[in-house]
Amino acid sequence: MRHLHESTPTFSDWEGVHDAVANAYFPHALRPRAAGSADLPARTELEVVDLSLVRLAHMRFGGTVEIASEHPGGIAINLQVSGSMESVLGSSRVTTTPGQAATFPADTPARLPSWTPDSVILGLRVDEDYLAREAERVLARKGLALPRVVDLTGPEGRAWVGMARSTLRNARDCGGVLYQDPRVAESVASMLVTGLLLAAVPEEAAASTRPRPVHRVIEAMEADPARPWSPADLAEIAGCSVRRLQQAFREHVGTSPLAYLHDLRLDRVRVDLAAGARPVTDVAMRWGLHHMGRFAADYKRRFGELPSQTAARAA
Repeated sequence: MRHLHESTPTFSDWEGVHDAVANAYFPHALRPRAAGSADLPARTELEVVDLSLVRLAHMRFGGTVEIASEHPGGIAINLQVSGSMESVLGSSRVTTTPGQAATFPADTPARLPSWTPDSVILGLRVDEDYLAREAERVLARKGLALPRVVDLTGPEGRAWVGMARSTLRNARDCGGVLYQDPRVAESVASMLVTGLLLAAVPEEAAASTRPRPVHRVIEAMEADPARPWSPADLAEIAGCSVRRLQQAFREHVGTSPLAYLHDLRLDRVRVDLAAGARPVTDVAMRWGLHHMGRFAADYKRRFGELPSQTAARAA
């Protein structure tokens, strides 16, 4: 299992570009469409975060190319970051502009006739079976087919784009080390897929009649608050969609499930610090709080003092 961050390499020819993109995203056929200077491949940009069953790729080609792929074993969601792109799937032709994503089902011939240098894509590759399982957990329904074009300009879509960009940025900053832990990689992959499903599937299409026992979710979180819970994990316990669980928490608890979990972790840290546990960083990480700057600020917001002050009183 690989959990890598590979940032823009330098390419000397189109064959190298093809091989890198095929390894990072999907096997494909690549054909340069415009004759030009020999440095066009070198201006190609490729960045990928490999989360095993999910991959996130940021791609730009140095020249105009035609791409054909059957996307074996995986679903592709290509978000248009800049420029525009026509994609052909059977008899269907669509053109995406910034904020829109074209989706491609697995094992189905598809073609991008003209990927121009001004066209930048943020692509999500998701294993077909994994997407089906997550769709059942998140939306409480089977047999989901993503829309041919997904509009990501709304609030949920913008939140997903921000999450994807943050994943790339974090991987870039740490050279991929963060995602070498399979638990972290699995959690990030689930968050990316959950966010995409919530943005891509209208609420009425995701409606479910399954019960939403909020107390069961709270009991699960309280039993193991350090676990890297994802929204999909909690929705599975509740027996409903992520969106409906969030609504139930807002109605009956006054906050979101993950905000409740965050406060629960802070409570456990405070108990440990008051009991003399040290050092503060280790205690926080033991309870699943890994962002130290945010942790200290949130701790002070909740308890009116810094964690170091709690620890000092117990010394």
